[in-house]
Amino acid sequence: MIGCLCLHGFTGSPAEVEPIAERLRRKKGWLVYTPVLPGHGEDDELKNGEGSTWIYTADRAANEMLKHVDELYVIGFSMGGMLACYLAAKYPIKKLVLVNAAAYYVNRPQIIENVRTSMREGMNDPWMALVNDKAKETSIRSVFEFMKTVRTVRPYVREVTASVLIAQGEKDILVPEKSAAYLYDNIGSKYKRLYMYEQSNHFVFQDVEKLQVIRDIEHFLKGNETT
Repeated sequence: MIGCLCLHGFTGSPAEVEPIAERLRRKKGWLVYTPVLPGHGEDDELKNGEGSTWIYTADRAANEMLKHVDELYVIGFSMGGMLACYLAAKYPIKKLVLVNAAAYYVNRPQIIENVRTSMREGMNDPWMALVNDKAKETSIRSVFEFMKTVRTVRPYVREVTASVLIAQGEKDILVPEKSAAYLYDNIGSKYKRLYMYEQSNHFVFQDVEKLQVIRDIEHFLKGNETT
């Protein structure tokens, strides 16, 4: 049996990865799990969230899934992509998908300034509105926890040997393109592919190229690429 663990991002929920998770659930014999990181989702207690619990939750999920599947794949979105790298370094993950993975990120003041600029110029950008909502949900403490989490797991990137697909939206205002470049250059895997999506922002599974992103991921996971 094949299992696929899907990890959402900072301030997010499983809804961020649900389009690809639902697609894979329909594949015969696949077990797909999208855990909620503590403080996220309906809990809405992110202001008191701790990075150590996010890492622990992802770790526990991978450990449990490996008890029930023959092969485990991991898909990580944004911060979830960095957690996925940690898991791939620690466990025998067969394939790894990193979607706008936050090895690097735009800082919170810059995000807020981007939103203000958009509003001043009268731009009706739904992505800016969503970013603004997320900024309101966070606290300085939770942002520092996010930054600490990324610093903690980033060194594990070099220890990854699983086959890797790296997907990056070129219009992402939260995770810059240099993050994808860093991951591609530093991941230890022999087989790695970098896909750039010209029209996509941070939330690629909800953006205009979502069907192409899903098709590319599905093709990668179903293929015979080796490490």
